[in-house]
Amino acid sequence: FLPFLFLGFFDCFNIDTKRHRIIKGPKQAQFAYTVQQHVAAGGEKWLLVGAPYEMNGPYQTGDVYKCSLSKRTNGNGCSKLNLGRISLTNVSERKDKMRLGMTLASNPKDNSFVACGPLWSYECGSSYYSTGICSRVNASFKFSRTIAPAFQRCETYMDIVIVLDGSNSIYPWYEVQAFLINILQKFYIGPGQIQVGVVQYGEKVVHEFKLSDYKSVEEVVKRARSIHQRGGEETNTALGINMARSQAFKHGGRRGAKKVMIVITDGESHDSADLQQAIEDSERDGITRYAIAVLGYYNRRGINPEAFLNEIKYIASDPDDKHFFNVTDESALKDIVDALGERIFSLEGTSKNGTAFGLQMSQAGFSAHNVEDGILVGAVGAYDWNGAVLKETRQGKVVPPKSSYTEEFPEELKNHGAYLGYTVTSVVSARNGRLLVAGAPRFNHTGKVIIFTLKNSGNLTILHSLKGQQIGSYYGSEIASVDIDGDGITDNLLVAAPMFFNAGLEKGKVYIYRNRFVLEGALEIHNGGQNARFGSSLAPVPDLNGDGFNDLVVGAPLEDDHKGAIYVFFSQHNRILRKYKQRIAAADLAPGLQYFGRSIHGTMDMNDDGLVDLAVGSLGAAVLLWSQSVIRIYATVRFEPSKINIFVKDCQRAGKDVTCMSAIVCFNITARTAVPPTQEIGIKYNVSIVERRFNPRAVLDNPSKLQPQNLTLLPGEETCRHIYFHVMETTDYARPIVFAVQVGLQDPDSEPVLDESWPTVVRTELPFWNGCDEDDRCIPDLALQSMTDLMTPHEGWTEESQRVLEANRRRMVVDIRLENKGENAYHACLNITYTPNLSFSSLIVKDKLRNEKLCNVSAPFMKAKTQVSFRLEFEFSRTVFLDHLRVILEASSDGEERSTADNSNDIYYSLKYEADLLFTRGSNPTRYEIKSELSLEEPGVIGPPFNFTFQIQNLGYFPVKDLQLNIEIPEMTKNGNQLLQISDFHIDQVSVNRSSPEDLTRFSRLVKQKPTTFIPELELYFSTLSCLLTLKFKILEVVTSASVELASSSPMFLHEERPVRHIILEIRKEGDYRIPTWIIVGSTLGGLLLLALLSLALWKVNNLSPFSCFINKMPKALQKCK
Repeated sequence: FLPFLFLGFFDCFNIDTKRHRIIKGPKQAQFAYTVQQHVAAGGEKWLLVGAPYEMNGPYQTGDVYKCSLSKRTNGNGCSKLNLGRISLTNVSERKDKMRLGMTLASNPKDNSFVACGPLWSYECGSSYYSTGICSRVNASFKFSRTIAPAFQRCETYMDIVIVLDGSNSIYPWYEVQAFLINILQKFYIGPGQIQVGVVQYGEKVVHEFKLSDYKSVEEVVKRARSIHQRGGEETNTALGINMARSQAFKHGGRRGAKKVMIVITDGESHDSADLQQAIEDSERDGITRYAIAVLGYYNRRGINPEAFLNEIKYIASDPDDKHFFNVTDESALKDIVDALGERIFSLEGTSKNGTAFGLQMSQAGFSAHNVEDGILVGAVGAYDWNGAVLKETRQGKVVPPKSSYTEEFPEELKNHGAYLGYTVTSVVSARNGRLLVAGAPRFNHTGKVIIFTLKNSGNLTILHSLKGQQIGSYYGSEIASVDIDGDGITDNLLVAAPMFFNAGLEKGKVYIYRNRFVLEGALEIHNGGQNARFGSSLAPVPDLNGDGFNDLVVGAPLEDDHKGAIYVFFSQHNRILRKYKQRIAAADLAPGLQYFGRSIHGTMDMNDDGLVDLAVGSLGAAVLLWSQSVIRIYATVRFEPSKINIFVKDCQRAGKDVTCMSAIVCFNITARTAVPPTQEIGIKYNVSIVERRFNPRAVLDNPSKLQPQNLTLLPGEETCRHIYFHVMETTDYARPIVFAVQVGLQDPDSEPVLDESWPTVVRTELPFWNGCDEDDRCIPDLALQSMTDLMTPHEGWTEESQRVLEANRRRMVVDIRLENKGENAYHACLNITYTPNLSFSSLIVKDKLRNEKLCNVSAPFMKAKTQVSFRLEFEFSRTVFLDHLRVILEASSDGEERSTADNSNDIYYSLKYEADLLFTRGSNPTRYEIKSELSLEEPGVIGPPFNFTFQIQNLGYFPVKDLQLNIEIPEMTKNGNQLLQISDFHIDQVSVNRSSPEDLTRFSRLVKQKPTTFIPELELYFSTLSCLLTLKFKILEVVTSASVELASSSPMFLHEERPVRHIILEIRKEGDYRIPTWIIVGSTLGGLLLLALLSLALWKVNNLSPFSCFINKMPKALQKCK
């Protein structure tokens, strides 16, 4: 038997919307802005929930919650990780509004995750730099390390030690103390910025306070106010410098901090011999030295300070103009405070590659993506908001220079703020390995995506770029790579444009790029007149429906008036299907949900049923959606016996002998996705015999079996049922009986669900025994013969394939005999093809044995050793006129014949059409008499008009084409004298130009169905009677001739080869015998002899000379008209 499979008429979804879990949190904290499924140490499953507006103490730092899926604590099973409390050391940070939890990226390789706060800031001088920060958390939810690739030490990251001369010669001390307080108030003292220590020296060195003692300007100033002058008879400057170098910078000094020493003294050192070594040691330790010479002592005593100034210049770092100061006395110290502060702050604090200033507002961590050797982060604010992509590895940070982006992000477009790094991911290419991808949704207002490589040396190479199509669509704000077949190679790169406008609404659009980043198509939704922002989140997920291809979930958080929805797209054969398979709306889950779908994650089984589940973020709530098992119900049918033999009547039903049969229907369930082996599955089925006729050929013995039947099965278990039916007497045993089984679930709303790609209706054909050999192969042998009734050619025609169509023939008859010399011929048919000059009229099938007409020659087959005769009738077309006809007859059947040479006849004849024309003529008047009274002196006298009529009548069936009419009239004498002149020429009352040939086929009357008439009329007159008046005759005949002929190429022929018709105009001249008076008198005198002679002469003129003269002047052909 042959099975036919048909799909069911319902959609099958395997994301359960009836049973789900909602984890609620504070809306004001933007709880569930991001969600991530996570496996912690020990295999325990958690849901990570980002809350970027969460409070930590007085600050809105943001945070991450861990929500247990196995136990509940604090009502929703969630606890805050307090990542917002983690601080960087030696940094004046600002955590308020840092948006921690805005980005989450889990790493399944080591069960760690990264949470980022892209607006984390720190203080540098009077500015705050928002470089962003991320925290890596290990599998035990313990903080592991800080990731801050954009963070750079402030320009004010300095350790400053002030070396004060406190010897007796300093006076007054309060002036020095005031200077100290003033310069300290200029410094940006705090973690990550400036630390200050003070050393006072004279004969001895005293550490007034160390670098790490105080953390603010207020504390340092307060301590400075309590510093008293130590005094001393000597000024041991070298000792003070050396103690500051060797001890003050060590006590509380910070690695990487700029070392600055400010030396203030009023006299030459007493240990000048040690000064050179102290300066060399300071130089070696990288200490920048500012030296201030106070000349008060020298000025008060009138001492030349040159040697003192040279010593102070030696102490100061080079160049002197930037590091050396001198003042007249102690009170003048206040005048150099500003200059000294500016020079100290002008010290370079940038990194070696010169990128620090460009990263100051980078907001690194706006997006994050795990790669093999570290974490990739997007920095949208870098380089004047053009953005950048940074990387942090265990070996350090990777910061590509700004020049890496200039080709794709030219300097002239920097004011547009491209926001490169808005999102980052990676793809795996079969040719190039792993490539990095980053989106820049504001580039040139339309958006851009770059595909690039980034080496740990900082070398960034852009390989491809993709551009958005619509301004403001935010193309590239979400990107995702999809490995559809799970072979580790990326099949599609998805780029979302969630603000793509369509019909004036923010519908959203997701572009699909295949290998080599060629645009393949796009995903769009048609949700009526509402905003959607479809594509705000993209979540590639493992195979949901068990077809072996990974799938995709897309968020549309603005649908349904900002309630939100998600769309599930299945994949097949390395292609994402454009029509979504399931739409899950927030309104269908629970009331009060908003922005459902703004984040989605689905990579793992969260409820231990072996199926991948989804986590979806909304405003203040995370929704867990469970997948359902997908099964297939297999239904097979076999019959006993395997074929219907209608000649075997083995039982009776309703008093009639019938053929009894049974169908064995077997059911089996297989799981496409995980199903517990002990789970009982309730199915329902019903059987039917598909017969679209009033009297069915087969009927179930028990009609109740037509009703749905219930059955409970275990996965992998087969159960069979016997269905009994009988087959009635029938003549239609070519078409098989179709037995249908429809299956479904008893409770479609419960687990599991049916595989939507698998048929729910199985149709199995039960054939009839075909009466042939045991191999079920019938080998017919069809033979075809035919003949026509067309007339054979005339004698003398050489072409055997030529036939004559009589003038009145309308139809052609083809007699056919079809014979089957072999076995039964199933679905025997005769195919008839003919030329367009024929139109099919009728087909008659004749059975010579019973002398009656049959319509179903092959119902259901043409029996072996039988024959049938056909008569085909064709009508000849009057609109399509060909010089041949062809009829092709082809006999065929479902059987395989050994030879088909005699299965076809090709009837081809070239045609000759007989034309039946009636050609007549007429004249009005038929004669004309010239009166003798006409004056010979009147020139230009013309004769009366004559009307000649020629009538051509088509008495045949076919139109006559290319018929030519030739008319010859005696228009001019041989000597050029005008005789007859045409005054008018009419064809069926249509006036024409007599000088142009006339094609008779343009007159419709010749092609009508009835015998048609063609009537050309000529109106003529004698152009002058002078010639006729001068001639003497009694009767003159003027002959006009007309003939018709066909073109040599015409397929038609005439009975007469060139029929000619003549019109004879008879002209008579009245005799003039009246004698004038003077002639009578003369004749009387002349006598009878003269009269006799004159009579003889007149007789000769009237009977011989004028006629001969006229005949000689008549041309042979005067006018020809086609």
